[in-house]
Amino acid sequence: MLISFVLCMTFFLAVGLASARLRKNNQQDYYLASHSVSPWLVGLSAVATNNSGYMFIGVIGYTYAVGLSAGVLMLGWILGDFLASLLVHKKLRAVALNSGQNSYVGALSQWAGFSGNHFRVVAALLSLLFLLAYSSAQLVAGSKALQVLLHWPAWMGAVMGALLVMCYCIAGGIRASIWTDAAQSVVMIIAMGIMLASAVIALGGVTSVYASLKTIDGFLSLAPATVLLPGYAGVAVFFVGWLVAGFSVIAQPHIMVRFMALSSAQGFVRARLWYYLWFIVFYMMATAVGMLARIYLPDTQGFDAELALPTMAVELLPSFLVGVVLAGIFAATISTADSLLLSCSALLSQDLFPRVFAQRYGMKIATLIATLAALAWALLNQQSVFALVVLSWAMLSACFVPLIILLLWRQTLTQAHALVMMFLGVATVLCWHWFAPQLIDNAGDLYQGLPALILALGCYGLVRLWRRYHQRSLAN
Repeated sequence: MLISFVLCMTFFLAVGLASARLRKNNQQDYYLASHSVSPWLVGLSAVATNNSGYMFIGVIGYTYAVGLSAGVLMLGWILGDFLASLLVHKKLRAVALNSGQNSYVGALSQWAGFSGNHFRVVAALLSLLFLLAYSSAQLVAGSKALQVLLHWPAWMGAVMGALLVMCYCIAGGIRASIWTDAAQSVVMIIAMGIMLASAVIALGGVTSVYASLKTIDGFLSLAPATVLLPGYAGVAVFFVGWLVAGFSVIAQPHIMVRFMALSSAQGFVRARLWYYLWFIVFYMMATAVGMLARIYLPDTQGFDAELALPTMAVELLPSFLVGVVLAGIFAATISTADSLLLSCSALLSQDLFPRVFAQRYGMKIATLIATLAALAWALLNQQSVFALVVLSWAMLSACFVPLIILLLWRQTLTQAHALVMMFLGVATVLCWHWFAPQLIDNAGDLYQGLPALILALGCYGLVRLWRRYHQRSLAN
């Protein structure tokens, strides 16, 4: 087990370090690979970054708990993601290329036409906080897998993941991250395929599996057992919430910079083909494995559903293949962690403290600082991977999705407008996260970014209506 795991990790590290041969010692190459990445690499890198430890650990644990209705979440998420790719990705790349901006926040500020730095600094501070939380969740996911399969203490997996990512990211920047993502995506899908096939065989085949799933009350229902509203209305709200979650990929700097690094605008169609083919196949397999885990590992008090996949791997597979599955889980976590940490580095060196990190090695020092901060957060973390990822994703969504939607509608905004919407969105997510589950039945089943989006856009609409009314009053 340990041998196969170490071989895979060594391979990832070698791929990342090999990318350093093509590096150029400038910030645009470190953060955007000089806009030279081929479509297939962009597609595989973006999907590996998106399908993180959240997929191997969080989604499988969630599906274990709720059953087939997790498929509604999957469908909404992928459709929302696809809609975002049609509307936003190409525009953001063009803005970054034409303006020379090397960070997501910088490119977004240029797109909005903001001349001052108020929005950029505030947006960068909030993004840094949420991205560090997100990256800590990836390190936690990797440490959980190592804890189950190799019986290592929880801190060791987080430290190992942070060191591995730091080595190749400092050496090759985003190019190293993209190259290793592509290699990691292959190991991830092989590992998930091995688990799916092994579980079906161990449980007696498809017919036997279906019969067993039917015995679990409500497990094969497409409608979630608990929704905010009764009946079809509740399912519709649940679906729309996760559609918005998928669309919120436009607010995730670590994913969007992959498309900003694409070599040409003509490559978007091919990048999407690689991205969505892999995304759909992998997500369906992860959902299926989560459902099979519920049969193989009965729901007992105290069982951590997020450990279902590594637990099944130990019981079903020979040691060498367990190592491959472990490598797949770990690859999923570090493929996202490296992207998140480079985005944090860009926020520090491009948006917040450009003068401080202007020296030759400033961008690498910023990467080191971000890595150490994420590691410290991971070692102190007590939340589930699923909860922490969804909360971080929703926070970033609240910051940027309302603004981007208004830019797509060609609305003129001031920095004050953008900042008010941003703070209102973040406050809404926090209030919903902390108070809604205690005040409203099943509020926790709704994607937290949806109320934030509605309130932010609603606030903007009300301000516009009031201004029109005020102008008419003055005219009269």
